[in-house]
Amino acid sequence: MSRGEPCYVPTRKIEALEPGQRPQEDTIVFDLNDCSFSTRGLETFAGKNWQAVIYDTVVVTAAIEFADRMVKRPESGWRRRLIVRIPVHEPGQWEAPSVYGALVNCISFLTGDDWEFEFVQRQFAARPPEQGVLELPMRSAAVLAYSDGLDSRAMAGIFGKTRRGRLVRVRVGLNVADIDKDRRHRDAFTRVPYELRLKSKSRESSARSRGFKFAIISAIASHLTETHEIIIPESGQGALGPALVLVGHGYPDFRNHPQFTQRMERFVYALFGTPITYTFPRMAFTKAQTLREFIDLTDDTQISTAKSCWRKNHWVSVDGGWRHCGVCAACMLRRMSMHAAGIHESRDAYICEDMSAPSLVDAVAPGYDKVEGAYTRYAIAGVLHLDHLAEMAFSDRQSEVRRHAGLVSAALGETLEKSYGGMKTMLSMHATEWRNFVNELGTRSYVRHWARVVQ
Repeated sequence: MSRGEPCYVPTRKIEALEPGQRPQEDTIVFDLNDCSFSTRGLETFAGKNWQAVIYDTVVVTAAIEFADRMVKRPESGWRRRLIVRIPVHEPGQWEAPSVYGALVNCISFLTGDDWEFEFVQRQFAARPPEQGVLELPMRSAAVLAYSDGLDSRAMAGIFGKTRRGRLVRVRVGLNVADIDKDRRHRDAFTRVPYELRLKSKSRESSARSRGFKFAIISAIASHLTETHEIIIPESGQGALGPALVLVGHGYPDFRNHPQFTQRMERFVYALFGTPITYTFPRMAFTKAQTLREFIDLTDDTQISTAKSCWRKNHWVSVDGGWRHCGVCAACMLRRMSMHAAGIHESRDAYICEDMSAPSLVDAVAPGYDKVEGAYTRYAIAGVLHLDHLAEMAFSDRQSEVRRHAGLVSAALGETLEKSYGGMKTMLSMHATEWRNFVNELGTRSYVRHWARVVQ
């Protein structure tokens, strides 16, 4: 492609079909029978707030995820044009300019694509919820998107100790199988209310729409429980880092960023009429600081059982047992943070057991044979992400940090100086934790081949 020539933008039409319907020509079919919908958990908090639009919102979210996963991004460039046709109970509600415009603005900003939607009348009405399944015992204080990772587990503990309010945990990460049966029965939002069963392999791995899925499910929980605060548990590294430090020529990752949640607030209000606010209580802190505060408040020594790695089981298995890969950006942030917080972890918690080894091949568990290729690329990317984020604390990067703080302050409705001060403090602490961690690994560590901040 010559310089200045526009990148190719693929256009695809996706059609969600009810049973017995025939697709239009030249469409990718999303058979709703291939999606397992279960709103039973949501219905436990339904009460007077349950509406058919809640079911439609779940269907729309599933259709967006399907389109995002089944349309591959172009080899040169990032953007796609996705036209999605979805059956809903009241098309006019979704086609209203305030709702439609907010939805398109929200999902387009998040994924970096051009989205268009066509809403059509459902042929079969969804089953209404049973009344009086469970009574909500008391008004909830806040909703927390809960993945059982380090940030969400620590934030839930800190909230319980400092604010003493009832926290609705919306399960957004792991399978429900890892939750004990008593909690499954007691907690309404123990799982995402749908599951895609794709007939073919996913064609696109970037999966940026996951941020929309988790944010909208939290919003539904907020609407049903009449709770107006949704807590984003991520530290500043997790909320701001993916947007501050770009990977290659990819689009910034805004899934936990205030610019995205501001758009979600507008969409949810337009759709449900419910005012909600996504809050970021740990954005000015590092993950290590959050972990340390959690341990000091709760004396909980089991925090290391939380899972961080998102790699699939067949990539992170040793002798049939699951481990963290130990090298991806999430794992590297976890290892550095646990080190800074003074929390010991066993070597066999990770595929990459010995980060002080001179090479990645020498660092992994004996018998692990997937080091070449993707594993090595993830390892390089993991180191570079933390290293480049540490560089943002340097004096010559402050104009860039301040510009980003301006975007954050506008989204949160706070002063520029407050946002900039919090970001600057967080980045400085991150740089210190990163240097200390790499120095602890020793001068022979393979990590030093890629890290520049500590040289």
